[in-house]
Amino acid sequence: MLLVRIRTILVLISTLYMKMNFLPILRNLVSTYQAFERYSAPHIKAMGLTTTQFDVVATLGNQLPMTCKELGDKTLVTKGTLTGVLERLEAKGLITRQTNIEDARSQLIGLTQEGQAIFEKVFPEHLEHLNAAFKKLPPKELKRLEESLKLLKDIF
Repeated sequence: MLLVRIRTILVLISTLYMKMNFLPILRNLVSTYQAFERYSAPHIKAMGLTTTQFDVVATLGNQLPMTCKELGDKTLVTKGTLTGVLERLEAKGLITRQTNIEDARSQLIGLTQEGQAIFEKVFPEHLEHLNAAFKKLPPKELKRLEESLKLLKDIF
């Protein structure tokens, strides 16, 4: 009797797992992100920035100043995190904040001359660092990955 129950439970678990065939995809997605971070983050850190600071500097580089909301939308950094990052970048002299004349409730964030110089140095260097990894894949495979990731994003 116990063996029948155990077998029934195993069949139910197996059936449930088969219906959740996305779990291996999630595992691979997370481990891919972790591998990317292990490759990318040390390079950014060696340039004197955190990954979030780099993201902000890269987003502001060669752009007109933008609001915190616009910056948050473009970087996908949450408002709470962005506030601290902006404070640290301002303390380093890399960004400026000015009152938005179109909406006095918000500020416009832009790079200082020093911030722009940092952008012009670190951004191309990091792109080359990433290119060293991505060039291992043929262009067709990169395009296929891009389309698959977009498809995955769009289901949510």
